[in-house]
Amino acid sequence: MGRRIEIDKVYALLDAYKSGRLGGEKMPEDENPALDKSSKENYLYFTLPMALNYQRNSYKLWECANKTYKDTETTDVFDTKAVINVNEQQLREKLIKHKVALQPNKQPVIWRTICETIENDFAGDIRRLFRDNDYSVQKIKEYIARNKKKFPYLGGNKICNYWLYVMEQYTDVGFVDRENITVAPDTHVIQASERLEIISSEEARQGNVQELVAQRWQEMLKGTELVPIDVHTPMWLWSRGKFSVEI
Repeated sequence: MGRRIEIDKVYALLDAYKSGRLGGEKMPEDENPALDKSSKENYLYFTLPMALNYQRNSYKLWECANKTYKDTETTDVFDTKAVINVNEQQLREKLIKHKVALQPNKQPVIWRTICETIENDFAGDIRRLFRDNDYSVQKIKEYIARNKKKFPYLGGNKICNYWLYVMEQYTDVGFVDRENITVAPDTHVIQASERLEIISSEEARQGNVQELVAQRWQEMLKGTELVPIDVHTPMWLWSRGKFSVEI
């Protein structure tokens, strides 16, 4: 009976999202230069800033990324070959000009490392990562986990799943097993999961809460037509709106 009530709440939340009651007319990643969805440049645009998407406002991050891309003085930070050939100081100046990087020492290193990985392992084309792993979310996540140092922050459980979700939404990639994109358990998703009683308030304070939330959602949606990442945006918006919509 308990699971039935929880599932009913999930569908009520999805209905609220689809009807526009949770907002979401503009999502953070909507701030983009409208590149060809299938292009290498588009895939890189939605990959590199993602690694800096921690402990900051997502809307601000993508506004900064879009400004950086559109500025002729800074657009080459999205070119992996240019990045690995520019010196440290120049890269830092380009990334902090429009504040896509907020930490002037640490974040340019993260950006350069991922560019080196893409340039050296995938000939400058992140689309090859997907192709080489048969467009399988499971295989892609396993590959990144085996090479975690080459994907700083992007290889973290939360950001990796959200990145794959964004790839699915804003590029032309099609995954054969999208059910393996788990919810990306950031603060909003954790709070919404607690509100929906997917986790208890005690569990919400545990150190392993991110893994717990991802696991619970996979269990909860098994046997339904939904996959975990389908509930990510509705939960994120619901929490961001301070749960003002009754579910």
